[in-house]
Amino acid sequence: MAGDEAHLARYSACRTTCVPQEILERPQPTMTAAEHRPPASAFAAVIIANVALAFGPWFVRMADTGPVASAFWRITLAAPLLVAMALATGWRPHGLGRGLWLTLALAGVCFAADLGSWHIGILRTTLANATLFGNSATLIFPIYGFIAARALPSRMQGIALLLACIGAGLLMGRSYSLDPSHLAGDLFCLLAGVLYAAYFILMARARATMPPMPALALSTLASIAPLLLFAILLGERIVPDHWGALIGLALASQVLGQGMMIYALGKLSPLVVGIALLVQPMVAATVGWIVYDERLGLADLTGALLVAAALVLVRRGR
Repeated sequence: MAGDEAHLARYSACRTTCVPQEILERPQPTMTAAEHRPPASAFAAVIIANVALAFGPWFVRMADTGPVASAFWRITLAAPLLVAMALATGWRPHGLGRGLWLTLALAGVCFAADLGSWHIGILRTTLANATLFGNSATLIFPIYGFIAARALPSRMQGIALLLACIGAGLLMGRSYSLDPSHLAGDLFCLLAGVLYAAYFILMARARATMPPMPALALSTLASIAPLLLFAILLGERIVPDHWGALIGLALASQVLGQGMMIYALGKLSPLVVGIALLVQPMVAATVGWIVYDERLGLADLTGALLVAAALVLVRRGR
């Protein structure tokens, strides 16, 4: 500690004696609007992530295991590849503090509970409903971001969030007239959305101190045991006869989707990530329309346009 103070004193003395006064008094440059914009690579990553994740419900329906068991295989099949990718970056599992290990473990449990409840809901409601309710994190995560920053949204952020809320309301419009047979599935998916927001919050904290791929690999490993336990307790079929849907689920949702999402979490604000989540229900609704004849109405299309406008606004600046 004393050495640090001595070093700081020498640094301060150098600043006042070695640097010309006109340089010290020179005003600091301000950031331009372009520097305030989210990185293009991170913005592309969050869009790719949500498109890939939107195909998850389709793979879950095609799997010949139980819904929680399909979530278990999604995680288990992807885990070795994610660990290998993390190690290939030069990362090694040492030097992590106890608090970081705990954060990653809690993130894994939250993600396991999110996937389990969401996969159960997927089989009990429409693809559009499942993805819409499952992405209630769209509103929870940005609100958490403003609370954590102890700040109100700027005018641009407020307009973007308002457009996103209106678009989401229109997209969810038909879901409010709930089919009794879909009520249980909608509630499971709504619970999944809350747990997904908790996972995002924990992973955003982990990403503050470690790279994205190791964070995703470790949280994925922490999800395996809880999902297997849930599936066994529910008496589900664990081992499939056909692996195609489960392999597609693992690669599209966990490797590509979650990989791109965790990368973006470290570079984009909660507002941008939250609004970008609305890409998922738009893509899932389209898949449901094409594959299961779950048709989109005028309200769905209008909501999609409003969400697109919100994405453009948050892309332009903070």
